[in-house]
Amino acid sequence: MERGRRWLGLAVLLCLSASCGARELKIKHKDSGPAYNHTLATIMVEYASAIYLSDMQELFTWTCPRCGDKTEGFEVIELVVDVQHCLQAFVGVAQDLNSIVIAFRGTHGNSIQNWVEDLYWKQLDLNYPGMPDAMVHHGFYSAYHNTTIRPGILNAVKRAKELYGDVNIMVTGHSMGGAMAAFCGLDLRVNCLAENVQVMTFGQPRIGNAVFASYYSELVPNSFRVTNGHDIVPHLPPYYHYFPQKTYHHFPREVWLYNVNLESLVYTIEKICDDTGEDPSCSRSVTGSSISDHLVYFGVELMGDPSGSCRIVTDPHIMKYGTADPEGNLVLSKTPVGSVLRSGAGLNDGQSIL
Repeated sequence: MERGRRWLGLAVLLCLSASCGARELKIKHKDSGPAYNHTLATIMVEYASAIYLSDMQELFTWTCPRCGDKTEGFEVIELVVDVQHCLQAFVGVAQDLNSIVIAFRGTHGNSIQNWVEDLYWKQLDLNYPGMPDAMVHHGFYSAYHNTTIRPGILNAVKRAKELYGDVNIMVTGHSMGGAMAAFCGLDLRVNCLAENVQVMTFGQPRIGNAVFASYYSELVPNSFRVTNGHDIVPHLPPYYHYFPQKTYHHFPREVWLYNVNLESLVYTIEKICDDTGEDPSCSRSVTGSSISDHLVYFGVELMGDPSGSCRIVTDPHIMKYGTADPEGNLVLSKTPVGSVLRSGAGLNDGQSIL
């Protein structure tokens, strides 16, 4: 009897997985539309985790404790730290993905509680340039556009494209880093005319209204927002269905991770949500009340210094690659030496990651 119940449980799980697309491992051709890739998600979350680290030498040389496993062989070509605003990002070359990878750091350490409380009351207050009626969150927009982060990122992308041509660009980040990643992906498409831009974020908050979300989904269709369980941050700023023109609204497509308990076993399902950005059967179906669900995705820790400080650790050996402005904002830059990317090829061309 016990064995029969376990087989029944496994059968139910397989049906759930099939209906949710959790086993989908291939990125389809562009004419078939973007498809969620589980294996790619487990790789990108490691990049989103690594960018939280404060030791600049370990990060720049990709020798940090989080700089291995599925991201082994990655080469950082630009590391940008905006000390004034506690922001951090890197650009690098991933030969296994045949892509440029950009990652943004999220909210730091114990400040997450204060950040969530503050974010809950923020209002739409900025018109996105060139998009009539599109409004975005001033803080997230400014963190990317009005700091030292954007010039450093675009400079590195320009150098990489000069070396490799029109290769894929993958942008990722967690929490506020996910918001910045979304603005970066849009910036690359609209202002830099990059063609092959993919965005995958983890625990990202809403960043604009429904009009903005509509523009975004048209311009950066290969975008996925991974949300986890009862993670509080994807519920912020709040969504008010009775204020459709003014409320914050997620862009598609969400992939919701949630647990299914079958007797003594716990399985994680990856549900691919609808194309509205606000699927009521996904993360909106639960109360967004968990900070712990926000800090771990796919078993990977997504947080920085437990003290909540914005300190960085540098080493004289890497400062020969760096420049710092009078405010202490830092840029470390180098030319990749080991990776050879194929121009115009990438996951969008039918390749799979196994």
